[in-house]
Amino acid sequence: MKGFDAKFRDFPDYIIGITKEIWEDRGIATLHQYYGENIVVRSPASVVVGNQGVIAATMATLAEFPDRVLLGEDVIWSGTPEEGMLSSHRIISQATHGGDGVYGAATGTRLEYRILADCHAKDNAIDDEWLIRDQSAIVQQLGWTPRDYAADLIEREGGAEACVKPLTPETDLPGPYKGRGNDNPWGQKLADLLTRIMGADMAAIPEVYDRGCHLEYPGHVTAHGPDAADKFWMTLRAAFPNAEFKIEHQMGRDDPLMPPRAAVRWSLWGKHEGWGGFGKPTGAMVYIVGITHAEFGQVGTAEPKLRREYTLFDETSVWKQILLQTG
Repeated sequence: MKGFDAKFRDFPDYIIGITKEIWEDRGIATLHQYYGENIVVRSPASVVVGNQGVIAATMATLAEFPDRVLLGEDVIWSGTPEEGMLSSHRIISQATHGGDGVYGAATGTRLEYRILADCHAKDNAIDDEWLIRDQSAIVQQLGWTPRDYAADLIEREGGAEACVKPLTPETDLPGPYKGRGNDNPWGQKLADLLTRIMGADMAAIPEVYDRGCHLEYPGHVTAHGPDAADKFWMTLRAAFPNAEFKIEHQMGRDDPLMPPRAAVRWSLWGKHEGWGGFGKPTGAMVYIVGITHAEFGQVGTAEPKLRREYTLFDETSVWKQILLQTG
């Protein structure tokens, strides 16, 4: 890959390799090499600018979870080394809550949770990132509800006026990556599916999802079948029935020895004005950024359908936005 260290065979090897090198091999100093000086890292909880902020956050996480490992499940990507490449990296993280930190006093609890991260890389460095951690899985394994954790975090950060503000279109900052992905048909199929669902065409679910589909959702929830997909998406959309839905980025891949697959980053921006997954409607303006990975395939000669789905958004950041506006 032109511009990248020769030790990396290809772009997925680069993404998985530097992740292990930074976190498990304790090569935190390599962030000076692998992350751009002015990188913009967006998570639903906040926007961090600059390499030094990333290094500080990495050290804080490792102090709280000293044995953390990150197991790469997949890298779905697009672009070229010359123009820059965008990866959507799916990770299972395993860690022990062994130190005090943002999740409170150390509990010794063993955790497992998923992460989805979109990263733009060029010339051996990442300079733009969108990161979604399954926060509700973490806090529930530590004994919190997502709502109670968000309320406690607001107080620990100094109250509604002083606390760190979640990501919204008003707090977002531009980065160097301006691409929208690629035109692979599997990426288009997933984008079309999500657009139909968010347009209240729930009939798309039994039409596109395989009857035996495997589903992974926030809260480290594993489910199966179109009915479970319908419940998840209905619960989300019902809470924000008039929120603006956008496809922010889409990619598809056809790779040897892998099923056809796609990655879509999407957003919802609007009022909490319906009964759904977030209790009594409050009228709060809420911004949700989500990432969905999907794998497609067929059994025998049947029509190819969605067989595996992995969707993440941060339920704790939704609650934080609601609580900051409602008390």
